[in-house]
Amino acid sequence: MSRLFLLLALFLSGAPLAHAQHLLLPMDDGQRNHLKAYGVTYQALKAGQKAEWLLNYRGGAFLLPDVPDLRKRAALDGVTVEPYTDANVAAARAEIAGGNMDAVVLERAPKIAIYRPVDQPPWDDAVTLALTYAGIEFTSVWDDDVMKGDLSKYDWVHLHHEDFTGQYNKLYLAYRDAPWFVAQRERDLSTGRKFGKNDVPGLKKAVADNIRGFVDRGGFLFAMCGATESLDLSIASLAVDIAGPFSDGTPPAADADARLDWTRALAFQGAHVEPSPYVNALSDIDGHQVNVPSRRQPLGAFSLFGFSAKLDPVATMLVQNHRTVISDFYGVTTSFNKAVVKANVTVLAQEEGAPWSKYLHGDYGKGSWTFLGGHDPEDPQHAIGSAPTDLSLHPNSPGYRLILNNVLFPAAKKKPRKT
Repeated sequence: MSRLFLLLALFLSGAPLAHAQHLLLPMDDGQRNHLKAYGVTYQALKAGQKAEWLLNYRGGAFLLPDVPDLRKRAALDGVTVEPYTDANVAAARAEIAGGNMDAVVLERAPKIAIYRPVDQPPWDDAVTLALTYAGIEFTSVWDDDVMKGDLSKYDWVHLHHEDFTGQYNKLYLAYRDAPWFVAQRERDLSTGRKFGKNDVPGLKKAVADNIRGFVDRGGFLFAMCGATESLDLSIASLAVDIAGPFSDGTPPAADADARLDWTRALAFQGAHVEPSPYVNALSDIDGHQVNVPSRRQPLGAFSLFGFSAKLDPVATMLVQNHRTVISDFYGVTTSFNKAVVKANVTVLAQEEGAPWSKYLHGDYGKGSWTFLGGHDPEDPQHAIGSAPTDLSLHPNSPGYRLILNNVLFPAAKKKPRKT
């Protein structure tokens, strides 16, 4: 057996090649597979091992113990690791102490749920793709589970691209006779009757309010695309019907905007509801209005804010990346009109000079939420029926890193607030 082959066999087996107490997973341009690095870190937490997130240090590197299982997992996943001795770690900590950096302890692997139907409609979900590619475990939940209170079993919930107003993102305009659309509506009507709801809007509003309660009681919520806009619209409209033809067959009431209660909403206030059931938009929350040709705005690029890691570690965690400017991508809701974003919301990313933001975060009750506009960071024009993105072709995607930042965010040990 050649020496080179022997060394490779020892590495894949997890046997140490040199003495080290730690493994550094760099997250700058030296990392071969950024996305799977999150999976290796999650695996360490799941095994009860110590992990640290080194904010703003080498792109948001992870520091793990040097154990055979992690070396083996990293090697198989193509994740770059660097053996760090105690002296290396001490030098890194000194550098971190002297700059806009911080070290955050990751305590345990969060329990993850994705809100998505069993019989998937003809589009995919970027978070499902990201977690599956990274090798991070999750459980699928749907309306039955939410209505039964099962969200209490989880730390972190992601919302499938659902329209919580019950209008199916107005897809009935083009797909009302499509078999998948008919099956989806019949499934939702049946579920609604099971829980005493007479129509789909009634069911979806109840689901939205239960999701709001999950956050209020301390849960972490991450939503993308149309789920962001429709969730807050649904919560604000609990006392008024804005669901058009899937409720009583009429457009919203003329005074629907005035009757919306935004006090319980997470991110938005004062939005204008689209009055026509035949215009493919829900409100003016989305800045790009992608499905309304006369209003559609072109894509640009958005910039991540640079936060103080020591003073604002939460926001810093959510923007860790090896790129600060990222190409934009469309979704049912692509962006968030600044005019209707609540004043206490933290803007994580926006397009310079544009009247919209891309990435928002806020606290709500005992929990927190994060909204990211757009459908798929690596498919700007993603359409119904498009093939799912193959993340093996995008292992260093900065857009998908934003998703995975949110997955590990709930694992962070909470530090006392600075006053």
